[in-house]
Amino acid sequence: MSTARAVARDWAIAVGVAVVLLVAGRSADSATIDADLLGYPLLVAGGLALAARRRAPVAVLAVTGLCAVGYQAAGFDVPAVAFLFAVYAGVRAGHRAVTIVAAVLMLVALPLSALAPPQDLPLGDALARGRGALELAWLIAAGAAGEALRQAERRADEAERTREETARRRADEERLHIARELHDSLTHQISIIKVQAEVAVHVAQRRGETVPEALLAIREAGREASRELRATLEALRDDNRNPRHGLDHLPELVQRARMAGLDATLTVQGRRQTVPVAVDRTAYRIVQESLTNVARHAAAATASVHVDYRPDALAIRVDDDGAATPTTAPTPGVGLLGMRERVTALGGRLHAAPRDEGGFTVHAELPVGPAA
Repeated sequence: MSTARAVARDWAIAVGVAVVLLVAGRSADSATIDADLLGYPLLVAGGLALAARRRAPVAVLAVTGLCAVGYQAAGFDVPAVAFLFAVYAGVRAGHRAVTIVAAVLMLVALPLSALAPPQDLPLGDALARGRGALELAWLIAAGAAGEALRQAERRADEAERTREETARRRADEERLHIARELHDSLTHQISIIKVQAEVAVHVAQRRGETVPEALLAIREAGREASRELRATLEALRDDNRNPRHGLDHLPELVQRARMAGLDATLTVQGRRQTVPVAVDRTAYRIVQESLTNVARHAAAATASVHVDYRPDALAIRVDDDGAATPTTAPTPGVGLLGMRERVTALGGRLHAAPRDEGGFTVHAELPVGPAA
């Protein structure tokens, strides 16, 4: 149901209850004209308060209860219909304990209100009027109806969430299946290209001929593509037998970058703490992808990796002194898109852009507190 329709329905019910209470009050014998001036506004106010029962069920419970006690004390022997609606709304919203306490107070307060002037009824009549204004059976029925609907809504939400999780899991499994099929097909084709290039280079060298640069480039590209596809295959077919990489493996990652000719450094700030597994793995992948991009595309000589442990977040920053400038827009490759998807899935933020002083920066903040 849309918000506008829900509000309109709430107001329709509130006005209807207010009219019923007002008609019942008109047919009841009030004690004095002063009592009429007090009782009628309370009857109307108790009904109209129901318009806010979705937004503030506890407040509506208090208002309808006070109005019922007020018009009973003024001499209007009218059932507390609005309070029953409020009990239903309070239980439906999950405020069971507060609603039970309010109901008990009402069962005590209504007979006492009949003892006050101008009525000043005998105790027996006051108790009878209190029971008539708020029958225990109707009170229990209103609470039971609210609880039944609350449980039904909870089960419906749980079923919807289960359907979404099932659909998401099936979609993930299908994507994984497609990725594996695509990987196997590419691996076969690239292996053929690599073998043919290796054979051609070997034959040319044995004959003493000059090996064309294009052929050498094809051989190196085939080797690199095979290594990347093999790494992808290991990730796709990981069955928890392979060790997971995380923050503890960053020094090894930086050391490999140094061995590849990049002057890479690692700085860790803040108090070291245990982070969720997903954050641990995502941080490693961000640094890995960033250093890989630096080595392949940035034409950089140095790179710095900063890890900052904060109370509520883990900050990762990778800077390089490559050829990127603020005037050159970065090309959103698969690596950057993958990093952004990982960070967004964890509720974090990612900034990847050229630096003002030249080079490129990747800055990610991953939440590690209770919200994560």
